[in-house]
This record gives sequence, C-alpha cells and structure tokens, in this order.
Amino acid sequence: VVTRDDVEESLKAKRQYIRDKEQLLEDLRSQIEETEQRISVKQSERDYWLEYRNVGSKTQANKIMNLEKDIKEVKDDHDRAIEHYRNALKAVKEENDILLEKHMKSSKEQAPENSVRYLDKNIRREIAENEWLKAEVKMYQKEVSDLKASVQLLEEENIHLATKLSYRLQHLGV
Repeated sequence: VVTRDDVEESLKAKRQYIRDKEQLLEDLRSQIEETEQRISVKQSERDYWLEYRNVGSKTQANKIMNLEKDIKEVKDDHDRAIEHYRNALKAVKEENDILLEKHMKSSKEQAPENSVRYLDKNIRREIAENEWLKAEVKMYQKEVSDLKASVQLLEEENIHLATKLSYRLQHLGV
C-alpha cells in the first residue's frame, strides 16, 4: 500500500532529482560555453600564428635582412670615419711636430741674439770680435789647406823629376 506521504515523498525526490539534473545540465552548458570561448580564443590565436607563419614571418625576415644591411652600412661608415679621423689626427700631429721643430729651430737661432741684446757694450764688442776671429780662422784654414795641397803637388812633381833625373843619370853611366 502506497500512502499519500509516500507519493509526495517520491514526487519530492523526483523533483529534487530533476532539479539536480537541471542544475547539472546548467553547469555543463556553462562549461561548454567556457570551453567554446577558450576554443574561440585558441582558434583566433592559431589563425594569428598561421597568418604570421604564412605572411608575417616573411615580412619580418625582410625587415631583419634590411636591418642587418643597415647595421652593416653603419659599421662600414663607422670604420671609414674612424680611419678618416685617425689619418686626420696623424696629419695634424705631423704638422704640429714640424711647426714645433721650426719654432724650436728659430728659437735656438734667436736665443743668442736675444741674449746679446741684454749684455753690456764691452761684452757685445767681444762677441763681435770673436765672430770676426772665427771667420778669419776659417779663411786661414782654407788658405792652409790650399797651400798644403799645392805643397803636396810640388813634392810629387819634385819626386817625379828626381826619379827622372836619377834614371837619366843611370843611363848616362855616371
């Protein structure tokens, strides 16, 4: 015998079962929607990467090649600029050395003249006489060397004449 309470109890249990199943179905639908959204996101990501692989990677590769060419050109320009500045620096250093050497030489030449200006008259006169004596010594040394050369020539000529004379005397039988 089934009583009303049993039927109500059974109906309540069935309702509860149906509610649980509906709730489970609702949960499954929401999970399906979330999964579909994730699939959609992953699909769009996949489409992006496929597009990149087919088109974007080539443009990126071209950009990379162009940038590498630009880098090479910049390096070459840099190397040429370094070489130019190195040569310019070398030329400027050489020019400075030459100018410094000229300045030192002129300073050395002017140093005695500048120092003579500050000396008194007697010392200046002695220096002038010393310069005159040096010129005279050079002139006499030249004359001495000329005289030595002429003496040597005369001695050689005398030796030659003496040999000739002794040779003639030997032939004469003396």
